[in-house]
Amino acid sequence: MWKEFRAFAMKGNVVELAVAVIIGTAFGKIVDSMVNDIFMPIVGAVTGGLDFTNYFILLRSLTEGVAAPATYEKARELGATIGYGKFLTVSINFIIIAWILFIVVKAVNRVSARDSAESAAKPPPAPSRQEVLLEEIRDLLKSK
Repeated sequence: MWKEFRAFAMKGNVVELAVAVIIGTAFGKIVDSMVNDIFMPIVGAVTGGLDFTNYFILLRSLTEGVAAPATYEKARELGATIGYGKFLTVSINFIIIAWILFIVVKAVNRVSARDSAESAAKPPPAPSRQEVLLEEIRDLLKSK
């Protein structure tokens, strides 16, 4: 059973998947930092410093007339709350992340297409002396 597990774990696909997950996690942190530290401040500046995370509806204030607190976290402590501002923030983050990934994939595809075009443009290597002699022998045998 141990040999079987080791054979499974050491297959190329499993190792490649593990590497991809680790690199994906690291890349996710980079993208998250880019969104939160670079793009969201720009979005905040463009929208006049709006902070969408504190946009919410406290359902209790609708039914019982309770005054809604200033922050979403405090509103959640009071009961059922619809946090549409947090949803807007996450949606904007998703759109920015999707756009960044689109640009990265497009750049990678462009580079790989250029590399494959360069490799296709190279002429095939000249046949070796042995191959030439074997082809001559084959042609002689065919003619007889």
